[in-house]
Amino acid sequence: MQRDQELRVLRLQCHRWWSTFIGLALALGLAGPGMARPAQQHTTANGESETDKGLSFGFEVKGHWRDSDAVSFPGPFEFPPGALPNGARFALMETPDPGEHGEISIVTLWLTADWGERFAAKVKADLIDLHDRNPTSGDREADIDELWIRWGDEVEPAVPADAWGMYVKLGKFGKFERQDDRHLESYGLVSTAFNRFEDAGLELGFDLGSVLYAKASFTQGNPLFYRDPNALAGDHGIASSGGFGGVDPSPEFGTGFPIFYDAEIEDIDFDEPEIGIGVGARFGDVSGAFGLDILLWGYDRDLAQTVDLEGTLYGGDLDLLRGPGNATPLNISDVGKRELGANLWLYWGDATFFGQYVDQDLAGMTRKGYELEASYAFALPYLGAVGGRAVLPYLAPAVRYSELKPDFEDPSGMFPAPSVRWDWEKIDFGLRLGVIESLIDLTVEYSRNEFIRGGKPERADELLATVRWGMDWRR
Repeated sequence: MQRDQELRVLRLQCHRWWSTFIGLALALGLAGPGMARPAQQHTTANGESETDKGLSFGFEVKGHWRDSDAVSFPGPFEFPPGALPNGARFALMETPDPGEHGEISIVTLWLTADWGERFAAKVKADLIDLHDRNPTSGDREADIDELWIRWGDEVEPAVPADAWGMYVKLGKFGKFERQDDRHLESYGLVSTAFNRFEDAGLELGFDLGSVLYAKASFTQGNPLFYRDPNALAGDHGIASSGGFGGVDPSPEFGTGFPIFYDAEIEDIDFDEPEIGIGVGARFGDVSGAFGLDILLWGYDRDLAQTVDLEGTLYGGDLDLLRGPGNATPLNISDVGKRELGANLWLYWGDATFFGQYVDQDLAGMTRKGYELEASYAFALPYLGAVGGRAVLPYLAPAVRYSELKPDFEDPSGMFPAPSVRWDWEKIDFGLRLGVIESLIDLTVEYSRNEFIRGGKPERADELLATVRWGMDWRR
């Protein structure tokens, strides 16, 4: 009880800090007409400018302080006497690793080569990878996140092409509808569910003049699995010699409250390939101060009977939808997995906006969701430099709203993750502060994560502070 009161006091303090920070940001941003504001830069998630050409290599380290609400509910399965500790009969669905924690989540190494329209290539490796591991306690702690080569020039979103052109990209890479310039460390519900991870295969891009463009992809397709929408995915299907049916009912990190999502590719397998198509239009001015991009896209593939995943006894795709031993299936009626979506990117000076809507057909069941993110980068007064890098160069508040509305039926009432059927609403808001230009930044954010369980709204919120340290070298 005392700890709960302390946490409530801490959150009230954090809310006051948000108000103070936002007020300060507005004051600084509106400090007068003579204040310089930096031109909008479109950057990837690891801070690289996509317009840089040549050879580059670098690293990035992220450390976090995380405070995750301790929330738990009994699961649907009743276990035999003695199968669970302390005489319990129902295993718990509970927050993965709740409470306050300091952790290093990832060390990233990358090498890129870019010579414009002629050739580009990239390899990016992640170590530790705590927030992407699923199951958290059993998945790989190192993986090749990206590995691709490209012929031709791939134009950024909201940047008009110079002329007609095309590119061909082969390897492992992010999906073409994904938001690569996120302004918070957390993910929204839609970006978690549909395009968080890279796919593998072939992508084609066509610039049909300066405005119209088209995309097409032939890829492996990410396996369907589930994870909690907050920082840690949770543990699902962890093997245990003392568990019921070989599955540990009390895993190290807790199951979380998972949603279905497109998980990480672990092996190359094109048995059930995915076809993707997108058509769009982009507008912008020569200064780069304004850009608008609208993209309509879709994906189609057949779900595999099962997909083996590292660290879990559960299989992905249809195996997951049918429940353990195919005994507790959801109301599936076919094997198709299809998404139709629409994106909007808007860049206006130092303001950015991103929106995405997705309508999914999953084995005959439907799910819809949308996600909106807005951010503004305020240039701060010059305070000096360290090694030629400005100190406290900018402050960027951001807010994201996302919803996920599944229409899934569970005829048996015993599907092991009832949370996949809940309606979800997530609001993420925070501030990113440049500490030392292009070297260190700090992001502090709060996720208000609400879901409807049994007709009643419930919350599993999270406070996350992230220090990112990264450098790159170019030749």
